[in-house]
Amino acid sequence: MLIRKAHETEYDEIRRGRIHAYEQYMEQLPEAHWYALKGTLSSGSELHAGAELFIAEAAGDIAGSAVLFPSQKAAYEWETGSLDYPELRMLAVNPLFRNQGVGKSLVLHCIQEAKEAGHSFIGLHTGEFMTDAIGLYERLGFERVPELDFSPLDDGITVKAFRREI
Repeated sequence: MLIRKAHETEYDEIRRGRIHAYEQYMEQLPEAHWYALKGTLSSGSELHAGAELFIAEAAGDIAGSAVLFPSQKAAYEWETGSLDYPELRMLAVNPLFRNQGVGKSLVLHCIQEAKEAGHSFIGLHTGEFMTDAIGLYERLGFERVPELDFSPLDDGITVKAFRREI
């Protein structure tokens, strides 16, 4: 498996892949929340200045992707403020490649990128319903930062904040 920066020609495929990876949550969410999430996943938010889009490539296929947002940049469409450290966003693993270390490899790559850039922390937010992802993040040393949680649509769904010292 190779972790690398995505090429512009791959962006549409990556966005479709993110939606496919997150479709497992569609039935768990209120309809408006699913459509908001789907809009975020298909948007060009990874094109913000300083954001880096990474993919995991396996056997010539895009097995997963993640975006690393720079510090001091608003990473969300909602008013959440900016952080003094980079933030991992939109980690997505193609269902055909799950349980093969793809997500872990992408997270570790983003941690290394943040470390090499001289940061002391890396953060992320994830929906409370994404229990597998939360387990991965906790196994990799991320800790909860509840004061940075938010509820984007006031529909009872909390987006939980995590941070890891690097």
